[in-house]
Amino acid sequence: MKSVDKCTVVDIFAGAGGLSHGFVCEGFHVAAGVEADLSFKYAYEENNKGARFINEKVGEISAEKVNSLYPESDVKILAGCAPCQPFSSYRRIKEQHESWGLLYEFGKFVEFIQPEFVTMENVPRLKTYDSGSVFRDFYRLLEKNGYDITHNQFVYAPMYGVPQNRYRLILIASKWGKVKFLRPSHLQGSYRTVRDAIESLPSLDAGEVDESDAVHRTMSLSPKNLKRIQASKPGGTWNDWPEELLSPCHTKKSGSTYKNVYGRMLWDEPAPTITTQCYGFGNGRFGHPEQNRAISMREASLLQTFPPDYKFLDPTDEKPSVSKLAQMIGNAVPVALGRMIAKSIRLHIYKQRGWLRE
Repeated sequence: MKSVDKCTVVDIFAGAGGLSHGFVCEGFHVAAGVEADLSFKYAYEENNKGARFINEKVGEISAEKVNSLYPESDVKILAGCAPCQPFSSYRRIKEQHESWGLLYEFGKFVEFIQPEFVTMENVPRLKTYDSGSVFRDFYRLLEKNGYDITHNQFVYAPMYGVPQNRYRLILIASKWGKVKFLRPSHLQGSYRTVRDAIESLPSLDAGEVDESDAVHRTMSLSPKNLKRIQASKPGGTWNDWPEELLSPCHTKKSGSTYKNVYGRMLWDEPAPTITTQCYGFGNGRFGHPEQNRAISMREASLLQTFPPDYKFLDPTDEKPSVSKLAQMIGNAVPVALGRMIAKSIRLHIYKQRGWLRE
């Protein structure tokens, strides 16, 4: 039987398992995920059966140990999404962040392990951050080690079934020739929408938790913010509010351009980019299209294309944190993008082995 189950993936910066789960869904063997935050362990292992959670910092784990995570297999795949905070457009400060060097650590693993495939996902600004030096150095390291490289700085997530306006830089490097990215599954006019992803979920009030799904939980709103969301229109801005609800910063000239906060989503469009702040109505355009609250964490996970039954909460955790859930979900690679990467690699393997014609 034609299979990639002996093609083994190790996921660096694994988080709650979005990228790993994409590979699992496409039939790959995911051996392990390396992640510094121990609170992600339950979600990672519970949803990616057989994959080990290695709780170590990427800057401290040795390349030898990462290499030892691969069992006997005919193809090694090294995958990862280095933390994107220093490269993100959401950061408005210029100081260097210690995380930016983690891509160099990832490069050390590549040099030592020499996997057949390397894949990386990040924000588009990685390619221009610090005049492009971080990305350029990683690209040259791959070339020096004999990889053919395919990358796209602006992969538009809705073209691969992700119902949010999200652009990502995706790179796949191969020792077996240049990989072609999977053709888009959705074209403009057929993108998945907020309605497609979350309309079927039970209604909630702000601060409420669904009795049948503890991940379907929302943050409470202050009395003033409750009035603000009641006055908000889907796709609108705080310009729709009566004057008494405006914040002082809104009336200043410097605040007039900040329209991407305190907004409701539109039912029949993709959502805005889901971030680690998606639990807060005032943190972006994270208001539910019609219910008077920010989106729930289950809604956020569905917009990130996690399966509806993806388990994020350890049953032994008596006080689940909405902000921690948002960190797990907002930092994740959307599962549908993970599947796109995995399918692209799988098709390339099939062609190289003569299982599939061009």
